Amino acid sequence: MNKINLLKPYTVHYRDLQNIRFENCFYAFDAYEARTLAMEFNKYINEHPNSIDLIRCEK
Repeated sequence: MNKINLLKPYTVHYRDLQNIRFENCFYAFDAYEARTLAMEFNKYINEHPNSIDLIRCEK
């Protein structure tokens, strides 16, 4: 099976300092990898990893 077929869409929800909710979407193997990708590609999440309040698989 092709590795790309194993990836699932995940939405990472996080809140900023004003408690406004944002989301980023990533294709990942699991929720942990989605969190890691969010930290890599989003400067705010990288600096505030505890701001993540939900990681949801969309499939």
